Amino acid sequence: MKRIPSWITYTVLRLLVFAVPLVVLLLVGVIWWLAVIAAALIGLCLSYIFLSRPRNAVSSDLYAVRHRERPATTEDDDVEDAAVDATQAERRPEGGSRTDGS
Repeated sequence: MKRIPSWITYTVLRLLVFAVPLVVLLLVGVIWWLAVIAAALIGLCLSYIFLSRPRNAVSSDLYAVRHRERPATTEDDDVEDAAVDATQAERRPEGGSRTDGS
């Protein structure tokens, strides 16, 4: 079974931490715009306190993606590179020197 990506888990938890206080405040009878502001502040505080582990997992995944040893290439990338190289080779004069003066 595939593991759920950490960013999805963190996003769902953040939405729940906002939505639950919002629903409770609206059921209590607080004005909707005040309930939204209060739920956002409550959600911010709760996520800062209780969601540090998922937040760290997301940041670690982002760091790993940004700092790979070698760039991830696919077969499609190789085909595109070959097509670009072939097009550039067709445009060059037969002598192989560049015509732009350099």
